[in-house]
Order: sequence, then C-alpha cells, then structure tokens
Amino acid sequence: MRRPKLIATSVVRGSQQGESHGGVYLIDFENQVVEQHVDWNTGEIDFAGRGADRGLRGITFDAGDIYIAASDELFCYDQNFRIKRSWRNPFLKHCHEICRRDRKIFLTSTGFDSLLVFDIDLAAFMWGIHIQRDTQGDWHGNVFDPSSSVGPGPGNRSHINSTFIDEDGIYVSGLHTGALLYINSDNEVREFCSLPGGTHNARPFRDGVLFNDTANNHVRFVTPDRALAMPILVYPENKLSFRGVDNSKVARQGFGRGLTLLSEDLLAAGSSPSTVSLYELRSGRCVDAVNISMDIRNAIHGLEVWPYEG
Repeated sequence: MRRPKLIATSVVRGSQQGESHGGVYLIDFENQVVEQHVDWNTGEIDFAGRGADRGLRGITFDAGDIYIAASDELFCYDQNFRIKRSWRNPFLKHCHEICRRDRKIFLTSTGFDSLLVFDIDLAAFMWGIHIQRDTQGDWHGNVFDPSSSVGPGPGNRSHINSTFIDEDGIYVSGLHTGALLYINSDNEVREFCSLPGGTHNARPFRDGVLFNDTANNHVRFVTPDRALAMPILVYPENKLSFRGVDNSKVARQGFGRGLTLLSEDLLAAGSSPSTVSLYELRSGRCVDAVNISMDIRNAIHGLEVWPYEG
C-alpha cells in the first residue's frame, strides 16, 4: 500500500525560555521527507518543570481546518498553518489528546481530571465531565458547564491524557487510571478493560485494546487470546543530543506517545527523541521509521493521518 502522509506535533521537555518548545510537522513516509510548519515558542509558557505547558498537543480536523491543542488553548489553523482563531477555557489545563465526533471536539483536561467538549458550530466550550474514583474504587462522572464559573477544582490524580469516540460512546484513559474507561449516554463511567500504569493513546480496536505502554517502552495490542508487544525504537547513546538530561523527571528516549491507525494491519506510533515508527500488526514488526530530531528532550505528542491534498 502507498503510505500516507502524517501530521505530528512535538513537545520539547525541559526546554528553557527563548528555545523552541516543539512544533508541527508533516511526514511523508513514501518519500522520507519531513517538513516543519510551526515552531512553537511563546512568552506565555509556564516553566514549572517537565512538559507542563510546553509544546503543541492533540490534533484533529474539520471542514478543511486543522485543530491543534496547546496546554490551555485550542487553535484553528488553515492548511497553510496560519492561525485563524483560538479559544481558551478556565477548565482546560495541560490538555493532551483531542478527537472529533461530528461537529464536537473532545479535549482531555489533564489538570482538572476532566474531559471537555468544544462545539465547532457554536465556537464555544459547551460540556464537561469531571472523572474521579471513590474510596471503594468505583468511577464517577460529574457533568458541568465549562462556560460557567462553577466546575471542578484543579487536580491531576488520574492524569487523563487520551480520549477516543465511536458510535458506542466515549473512552478516556490516563497514566493513573489503571483502566480504559467508558462513558455511556447517561454519563456513567465504567471500566472497559484494565490497563497497566503509565499508558497513552489507549483505544478499543477489533476485539481488544491498542495503546502506548509508555512506562515499559512498548506499543501493545491485547485481545482475550493474544498479547502483542512491539518495542519502541531506541538509539545508541552517542547519537543523542542533550542526553545529559536523560532522566524520568525531564526526558528519556523510548518515551512512547502518539498513535494512529493507517489500516487494519498498519499503525504509526511516536516516541522520543522525536521519531514516528510504522508497525505491522500481523507480524508485530517495525517496518519503517522517520526521525525528526535526535534531541532527547524532543518527544512526539499528537499524531494523525494528514487528510488533505498537498
């Protein structure tokens, strides 16, 4: 099959004021070409450690536009990567992944243990759900209106970082949820399946679940009768730049984040230093990879198939 073009965002963990904090890239696997279209550097970035407010995050598309999240702002770009509009919300903080269903964009608000919904037609945030676990281990979802001043307080207990929507409902997960969670039409939160700690990009797929097992440096596809573990690409230490900051508090190589399906048998996954790898599910092999940067702080975040021509 002809390999499609991908769009990726990156976050530069531990970067300092005046340095690049990541960007937006188009990756042409067919011709092995990478083009950077946005270099993210703003004076409003919070420098309180780790990834925090740095870089651009989740990606989705609608009606010819590109929607990309920063920590607390949703941007709308045209296909030439010019900003058309942007929106902030007081309940959006440390946003990670986003996705679209119909004319609604769902955004993970990691800093509030919540999921927000942005209505494209209304150009406004119109729904939110605060997800929490009680002392008995049961999950609950408390719906709130993000356009009002009444809502959850800041919190990051579950580190909700991923969401996926299909005709069955809403799925969310995070580093500390220990499960892929399902939200039904009555806003009830249930466990769809268990997950190891430290995951990103979990989603149901076929008769199982697909996710970045970030803590253990693998992409995994797990079904009731199969457990496929695909190792994340790592490089010789002498090839890395900024390897002196290689620790769990700032940056490390092999940090897997960003995942998108190209077909029923082929997926793309991101890692640090910023690399996008293609994996074949039937064999469990990495069949191709493109590296964007050997800076160990530079990590892929959002990853999607580019849907437009050119």
